[in-house]
Amino acid sequence: QVQLVESGGGLVQAGGSLRLSCTASEQTFSTYRMGWFRQVPGKEREFVAAVSWVLATDYADAVKGRFTISRDNAKNTVYLQMNSLEPADTAVYYCAATPRRSGGLFDYWGQGTQVTVSS
Repeated sequence: QVQLVESGGGLVQAGGSLRLSCTASEQTFSTYRMGWFRQVPGKEREFVAAVSWVLATDYADAVKGRFTISRDNAKNTVYLQMNSLEPADTAVYYCAATPRRSGGLFDYWGQGTQVTVSS
C-alpha cells in the first residue's frame, strides 16, 4: 500500500503563489505516474496535472501556464507550483499515484490539502 502525504496548502491572495508537496512511501516511486487533482464541495474531483516516470507532463486547460508539476525521485516527492492563483483555484488538492503505464486511472490517494485563494 502506497501512502501519500501532502503539504503546502493554505490561504493566499489572488495573484499569489503556493507550492504543494506530496511525499510517497513507495520505494519504487520513480516508476510511478504522479498526479494532482482538486475538488470543491458539491463537485466532482477534477484533474489538475500529472507527471510520468519519464517526466512527461500533462495539465488541465484551466491551469496551463500557471501551474507546474515536477518530481524529485531522490526524495520520493512530487510538487505542484501554483502561480497567479485565482479564487476559482480554491479547492482541496489531492496527490495521486499509479504504477500503470497507460490510462487515466490512479490507484493511491493522499488525504488532501486545502488551498484557499481570496479575492
